[in-house]
Amino acid sequence: MKKIYFFSKDKLQFVEIKDFKYKLVIIVSATVLIISFILCGGYSFIFSITNSHRDVNRLKSENEILKEKLSEFSFTYSKLNNELDSLIKLNGDLRIAANLPPVSEEIKLLGYGGGNFDNSIDFLDNTYSLEIKKAVELTEELSTKISFEKTNYYEISNKLNENKMLYASIPVLKPCKGILAYHGFGMRLHPILKKVRMHEGIDIITEVGTRVYAPGKGKVVFVGYKGSYGLTVEIDHGFGYHTLYAHLSKSVVKKGDIVERKNPIAITGNTGLSTGPHLHYEVEHHGVKQDPMNFVFDDLDIFN
Repeated sequence: MKKIYFFSKDKLQFVEIKDFKYKLVIIVSATVLIISFILCGGYSFIFSITNSHRDVNRLKSENEILKEKLSEFSFTYSKLNNELDSLIKLNGDLRIAANLPPVSEEIKLLGYGGGNFDNSIDFLDNTYSLEIKKAVELTEELSTKISFEKTNYYEISNKLNENKMLYASIPVLKPCKGILAYHGFGMRLHPILKKVRMHEGIDIITEVGTRVYAPGKGKVVFVGYKGSYGLTVEIDHGFGYHTLYAHLSKSVVKKGDIVERKNPIAITGNTGLSTGPHLHYEVEHHGVKQDPMNFVFDDLDIFN
């Protein structure tokens, strides 16, 4: 290879360049590498800018979709809230039908309460923040209303079941065939003792051997002789109701038996202090004697 020289101003003479080929390769390689880095960096920078714009556009598009969905959710929640308010009104009507006191507005406010909204979304744009807050508040309101009304529903359901038991138990029938004695319930002149005394039931005049029926579901709590009443059967109907059947000739139930309405319980007679064959029938509620005629309905006749 030919030798390469350059003129040195310092030495004022030509100086040979040693290892010229090797140095040239290094310089060329370094130049190529530098240019490559510059090109790659520029491409990456341009690509990142382009992609950033694409990401921003994609996020904007997604945000618009989310905003639209959020508005739909808010509308749906509002609709559900209106339907729930209708159910709440229906629950109020059911409470009256079930003989429960209505829920006061004060109790409703305590039951529904107020939401504890998390302000961690306050950094969002006002439009989005308001939409999200509205959706969350509606969700909390629905949640608290549903929880309160579930409790209300269970109370109504339990009361209705209790009422079913009450309606099955309350004494509502004339317990046997016969004619009602004229003196009825209240103060009267006792036909044998000839003294004015409280007559705590009604007398149904009928022949000996007439079947006596339970006027409501209950438990037989007494069978036996009871002073002037003669042979007596007593039934506890629950809910404070208690009935007594006196002057019987025979009992067809025993203490502890559970009887249903219209089940036979005894046979009429003339035992005890009695002027003739009849059934003496008493109704008591929470320890207070009641006029049995208030519990006898003419359209409920089991004898025809």
